[in-house]
Amino acid sequence: MKTHHQSPHVKMKIIIAFGLLIHFAASGNQVYVKSESYNFLIYVPSGASPEGGFPLLMFLHGSGERGDDPELVKKWGPPSFLDNTTDFPFLVVSPQCPAEELWDPKRLGAVLDEVEANNNVDINRIYITGLSIGGHASWDLAMDDPKRFAAVVPVCGMGDVSSACLLKELPAWVFHGALDQVIPHKHADQMVEALNKCGGNVRYTLYQGVDHFAWIPAYRDPELYEWLLQQKRTDD
Repeated sequence: MKTHHQSPHVKMKIIIAFGLLIHFAASGNQVYVKSESYNFLIYVPSGASPEGGFPLLMFLHGSGERGDDPELVKKWGPPSFLDNTTDFPFLVVSPQCPAEELWDPKRLGAVLDEVEANNNVDINRIYITGLSIGGHASWDLAMDDPKRFAAVVPVCGMGDVSSACLLKELPAWVFHGALDQVIPHKHADQMVEALNKCGGNVRYTLYQGVDHFAWIPAYRDPELYEWLLQQKRTDD
C-alpha cells in the first residue's frame, strides 16, 4: 500500500439507433445522451482514436447532482473541466442519477454496454471513479463486475468490506479527507485494510485538513490520470 498525506445552449438533435429513439444535446465538448438506463454526458477526445481504442473513464457524481439537468453533472470532477479542453486522453462517460435515487450497478453496466457499442473503446482500459455516493457506487460497480475494469478510484466513499477480496486483482486508488464528517475516513481505512489483507493492489491518499470535499484536490491531481493510463486489464 502506498499512502499519501497531503495538505491542502444547445440545439437538440434526434437520431435513430438500433430501433430506439435517442435524444442528445451538444453542451460544450460534452454531449448529453438520454438513455433507457441512465442519461449521461459523454466526452470524446479530438482527433483519431488510438490503436486499440480510447481508454474509458466513467465518473459518478454525488447526491447534490442528481436530477435531469446535465449542467449539475458538470459541477465537480472531470465533467467540470472537459468543456475547456479537447486533449484529455480519456473518453469520459458521466451518468446522471435521477433525483431521490441511488446508483444501480446493473443500470451503470448498461450505460457502459451502450457506450462500448457505439464508440471505439479499449475494453482493457475501462476505469471507474466517483465521489461520495458515487464513491460508494464505484466500489459497488467494481464488485459487481470486477473483471470488466482496469482500475477503480473511489473518492470519499464507503464500500462493502466483507466483499473487498473480490477486488484483490483490481488496482485501486482511494482518496479521502481526514476531516470528513459526512463519511468519516474510517470507511476508507477499512476498505484499504481489507484489500491489503487480500493481497490487493491499493493506494491511499488521505488529505490532512480536508473535509468531505476531497474530490477537489483528487481530481485536480495530474498524477491520478497518469496512473490510470498505466493500468490495463489482462486476461487470466
